[in-house]
Amino acid sequence: MSMGVKLDRAVANGILKDGDKLVRVEKLDTSSWASVAKVEIETSDGLLSAYFFKVLKTEDAAERVLGEYMAMLEIYNTLPDFAPQPRAYGKCADEDAYFFLCDYLTISPDLPDPVRLGRKLAELHKKSRSPNGKFGFHVTTFDGKLPLNTTWETSWTSFFKKLMCDVYILDMNVNGFWKDLDDVMQVTLKKLIPRLLDPLTADGRSIKPCLIHGDLWESNIGTDANTGELYIFDACSYYAHHEKEVGIWRCEHHQMKAKEYRNEYFKNYEPSEPIEEFDDRNRLYSVETLIINSAHFPGAKTRQLAVDELKYLIDKYI
Repeated sequence: MSMGVKLDRAVANGILKDGDKLVRVEKLDTSSWASVAKVEIETSDGLLSAYFFKVLKTEDAAERVLGEYMAMLEIYNTLPDFAPQPRAYGKCADEDAYFFLCDYLTISPDLPDPVRLGRKLAELHKKSRSPNGKFGFHVTTFDGKLPLNTTWETSWTSFFKKLMCDVYILDMNVNGFWKDLDDVMQVTLKKLIPRLLDPLTADGRSIKPCLIHGDLWESNIGTDANTGELYIFDACSYYAHHEKEVGIWRCEHHQMKAKEYRNEYFKNYEPSEPIEEFDDRNRLYSVETLIINSAHFPGAKTRQLAVDELKYLIDKYI
């Protein structure tokens, strides 16, 4: 048995059944926010199984592992062949820390196939059903190390306005007040968001709250090296307008900014009416990604890019 890292008893209890043997625990590259490892076991009938687990020691670790577990469980229960099965989460037994545990996947480093991803993501969105018909989620989920405001709202405009406002506050707490950003954010919250999102439900139209991953960039999408199937992980899910999911795919700091990714998705789940404004809604949705990236990485150019994108939209619509 190879033991590259100690397996906490609480994690072991989440995977080991009577007669199972621990084969190997291998430390993986540490993520930005946690320690991660792979666990291999031999079951009582001689089969090998592998699991991925992460351990967090931050003050908000309990809330973060709960958010990830519930987000991944919601995706898995909706479309089980699109996510590794989450197995357990909770407090570690041998240290003051918290863990998240799921099935392990052998992932290819290549970018995902746009056609397959567009089809699969649309299937997740279409199959999902908000438990109360509202936008939001039943626990707080975390984009990276930062919490999202996922409290339920009946109005998508209200939900997105609240989400943007809280993300802006997170950024300001890290990077400080900047008048250029504040000026456009005040107009965005008061006028631009209602102008672009209220028409989605005007004139008898409606939009369905869809389960989204919430942070779907290339490092959170993988192709199984053995089967070729696509999987998504590290989710910060909530129920949202389906177009919100792919706003991240126009951001310059991600590799999946090629229009092909958005085009393939919208072939499978068409944009909402008014369709002539959907690209500007996509631009608006991308700003939330830019601002939370700025909050994660002080001094990043994404803060200026957020200002530029909002100025463009304000000049066009307000």
